[in-house]
Amino acid sequence: NPLTIVIVVSDMAKEATSRKLVDLLKKELKYKKCESLGFASGGCISEGKSFDTDNGKIFVKVNTKSEAGEMFEGEFQSLEEIYGTDTLRVPRPIKVLPHPSGSGAVFVAEHLEMKSLRKYQSQLGTDLARLHLDNINKLQKETSEENKIGKCHNPMTVVKFGFPCTTCCGYIGQDNEWHNNWVTFYTRCRLQLQMDLIDKQYGDTETRSLWSRLQLKIPEFFKGMDIKPSLLHGDLWSGNAAETEDGPVAFDPASFYGHHEFDLAIAGMFGGFSKAFYDAYHKLIPKVSSFKRTFEQRHQLSMFRYFCSFYRNHFGTSYKSSSLSIMHGLLGTS
Repeated sequence: NPLTIVIVVSDMAKEATSRKLVDLLKKELKYKKCESLGFASGGCISEGKSFDTDNGKIFVKVNTKSEAGEMFEGEFQSLEEIYGTDTLRVPRPIKVLPHPSGSGAVFVAEHLEMKSLRKYQSQLGTDLARLHLDNINKLQKETSEENKIGKCHNPMTVVKFGFPCTTCCGYIGQDNEWHNNWVTFYTRCRLQLQMDLIDKQYGDTETRSLWSRLQLKIPEFFKGMDIKPSLLHGDLWSGNAAETEDGPVAFDPASFYGHHEFDLAIAGMFGGFSKAFYDAYHKLIPKVSSFKRTFEQRHQLSMFRYFCSFYRNHFGTSYKSSSLSIMHGLLGTS
């Protein structure tokens, strides 16, 4: 039976790849024991596996796409940066390795026993706010020490907006070039890039016309605000958060240093976080109005980036109407 032969050959190929993966992990991570515990969730685009080793359990994400190396390196750097703040719990990253097939990459991290986020929603809000305040508090402390004892430089503080490497939402790389202020970074590296791609792919004159007006008004939404860089998760929605027995966990970040409000954008689009989450967050970081512009308007502006991205890269024109609606609303022409 030809079908049976194809299935057998396919299974043999998978077994061979699995053996090569185990050999790779043993060699690169110096394990003597590395036993598969079966498949686990690896997200929407990668395959996840758990292994038991002589150094405890590990979680391994596998992806054979050519973009996987850059994607996993960005995730590694994001997790490492967040992990180092000791605020929001994330899996400890271990290593990024080339895929044994020669195409793609392998990402190794701490294995955590996780389940759906329920009882720790409030704690997640608190921990996210603590993450956002971490660099801000360090900058304030540095300024205070400079005023007291002269010049004092803390290499752990970040004064610009961006990130040291490319980070990805899915396979899509984000421009994280450093900029001195949030408005410039957000307009150029998050919005203008998406609008250029939409214009190139769809030649959408209505979107182009509205964007030419909106981009001139973006500074108004932040007028009078002294925005300092916060380390962001970068892709925080309910699908990228869970809990262990003793607290909340976030994963699959696409981090950069930006305005803390941006991290609430994609969660606002897809829901999944309770009132307790937002109440706990805003207890530490209250909502702020900027002259005639409100937190809610800036929240719409933050969500606009994701609507544009989904319009251009993921789901096509089904997100066009939402993108246009947000622009009309922010321009006061709806």
